[in-house]
Amino acid sequence: MRVTVEADGGSRGNPGPAGYGAVVRDERGAVLAERLGALGVTTNNVAEYSGLIAGLKAARELGADEVDVRMDSKLVIEQMAGRWQIKHPGLRPLAEEARGIAQGFALVRYGWIPRERNKDADRLANAAMDGEVKEVTEPARRSWSPPATGSPLRMVVIRHGETPYTAQKRYSGRGDVPLSDLGHEQAARAAARARELAPDLAAVISSPLQRCLETAAALGDVPLIVEDDLIECDFGEWEGLTYAEVHERYAAEQERWLASTAVPPPGGESFQQVAMRVRRAVRSLQDRFDGRQIAVVSHVTPIKLMLRDALAASDSFLFRLYLDPAGVSLLDSWPDGGVAVRSVNETAHLS
Repeated sequence: MRVTVEADGGSRGNPGPAGYGAVVRDERGAVLAERLGALGVTTNNVAEYSGLIAGLKAARELGADEVDVRMDSKLVIEQMAGRWQIKHPGLRPLAEEARGIAQGFALVRYGWIPRERNKDADRLANAAMDGEVKEVTEPARRSWSPPATGSPLRMVVIRHGETPYTAQKRYSGRGDVPLSDLGHEQAARAAARARELAPDLAAVISSPLQRCLETAAALGDVPLIVEDDLIECDFGEWEGLTYAEVHERYAAEQERWLASTAVPPPGGESFQQVAMRVRRAVRSLQDRFDGRQIAVVSHVTPIKLMLRDALAASDSFLFRLYLDPAGVSLLDSWPDGGVAVRSVNETAHLS
């Protein structure tokens, strides 16, 4: 999905009371999201970068692959495009944060526009400066009931059963580790629960790794589709190591990895890179199986990222959610973009 981010920020006094605004549009120009926030006392440039960051985060939450950034700040556009140096030390952390988010997209383009073509983002920034909002607002559809537009795609999302690496709490990424005996038993129980939640399964979609394929096989006579984009994160040099072993050998790298989803393990893949392919897979499934029921068998990282996006949660969600082997989650999504997370990491079937 390709979107346009229009962003702005300002302060009254430079430094002075500041605020930012951002608008995300689809390819037809329709507004998909708006963000605004008050920043207290700071400078125009800090506010402009804050608007950019808010807009990029909103585009990420929407599952965009390509982003066209449009701002009337020549400074921010030229610095983010790499044509101007960032001389002010106070702007460097903001630029680094923006770049980290941008790395999660397939492509980001930066373009300057005159102020009169950035009126919506300017309006939001001024509303924030006027004190009309004290925090970021998200005008996405809110309702206590599911949307009524069409039938939902129901996805029963299953983490694979236990493997020897799972039991030993080792990083298990691209290594093709099979299920343990307990893992096969867990897979059978998860399959039974999946059948309760989705009795009319049209297909089971699986990561290509053996532990997922063996878990998917427990679902029986259902068409199997192998989806490479659902493979686990590549943990690079950490593959097969425990958390403690990684901390002992790669303490600095591990600290950076935990601090940012843009940072990959040595020789591996960042969570932002995983998120990009997982969103691609989910959109493909939504297009192909709209209004039907499917099971999705994958790994901890892809499932966490699916749930994070469905819940519009922050990156901290990834480190706070625990997913058990053969745990089951249930997501419904509608053609109008509505999402309902019915359950997360069900495990009662394993008792």
